[in-house]
Amino acid sequence: MTLGILVVDDEPDIEDLFRQRFRAELRTGQLALHFASSAEQALESLASGLQPEAVLVLSDINMPGMSGLDLLERLRSELPAVPVVMVTAYGDIENRQRALEIGATDLITKPVDFAALKTLVNSVIARKSAA
Repeated sequence: MTLGILVVDDEPDIEDLFRQRFRAELRTGQLALHFASSAEQALESLASGLQPEAVLVLSDINMPGMSGLDLLERLRSELPAVPVVMVTAYGDIENRQRALEIGATDLITKPVDFAALKTLVNSVIARKSAA
C-alpha cells in the first residue's frame, strides 16, 4: 500500500527537501508525495483526485492568500477523515491552540524534525494498514 501525502507550502525548496528526506520511502513505493504551493492549489488537487489519494495532509500555516488554518477548516468539513498536520515556523500557543481546536491531528514547527515526522507518517501507515 502506498501512502499519499499532500505537502502544502509556499516555500519553493520544500519539494526537494521532502523528496530528499523521504528518498528511501519513495523508492520502495511506501510513499507518494504530492505538492501544492498554496491552499487554493491544494483544494484543486484534492478535488481533481490525487493518485494515490492523499491520506495525510501536511500544511504550512502562514501562506499568502488562504492560510493553512483556513485550509484546515475547509478540509475538516470536506474531508473529515483525512489527518492534517500543521507545519509552522512560529510555535506560538495561539496558532497551536487554534489548529487543534479546528481539528489538526498535530502541529510541528520548522525546521521540521524529519525523524519525528517519519514516526508520525509511520503511525498513519500502520492505522491505514489495519483498517
